[in-house]
Amino acid sequence: MSIYTAPEWSTSALITIDTQCDTLDEQPFEIPGTLAILPRMRTVLEAFRAVEKPIIHIVRIYKADGSNVDLCRKELVEKGRALVLAGSSGCQLAPGLLPYAGIELDANLLLSGGIQAISSREVVIYKPRWGAFYKTLLEQHLRKQGISTLVFCGCNFPNCPRTSIYEASERDFRVVLVDDAISGLYEQGRQEMKKIGVKLLSTSQVMEAVKRNVS
Repeated sequence: MSIYTAPEWSTSALITIDTQCDTLDEQPFEIPGTLAILPRMRTVLEAFRAVEKPIIHIVRIYKADGSNVDLCRKELVEKGRALVLAGSSGCQLAPGLLPYAGIELDANLLLSGGIQAISSREVVIYKPRWGAFYKTLLEQHLRKQGISTLVFCGCNFPNCPRTSIYEASERDFRVVLVDDAISGLYEQGRQEMKKIGVKLLSTSQVMEAVKRNVS
């Protein structure tokens, strides 16, 4: 791996993508395999919390009238399909991903472009389309904290995680993909990520790296 793409763990942040109740297996916005990755996502989250590294939960929130929905799903929502609707239980982050029970997403704040603080080091940001950087404050939030390396996990690699990783690479962030804590990952996707300098690591490897490079 190039010295320019190698992870810098002391200035790293964890990003979870779209792991919400509606995207779990057998739910309205089902992404198969997402339920199975939750235990490993929780493990990675706890590792970052233990060393007080930044965590950003990226979410999708749809308005019931379909006005903010991406075109490929707009008609479904307009016709009444309930997918990650603002204020619904299905819109909330999947069980166990937040540091304690009872936290709910502030849909009004998030949809207005605001950042919802969960703790001093953990926030939620709404993205209106596939990429986490598109029309969001994510880059500004990361730059203010001197973050150089982004660690990605979450829901449905082919769509939002992959797009967000390419956006991160375009902005010269170093990127790690937790390959056993991401749903929808396939072999060609692994090779595509490696070719743009993404480091693929397991949950246990990320845990070890985070603990070893506390500063």
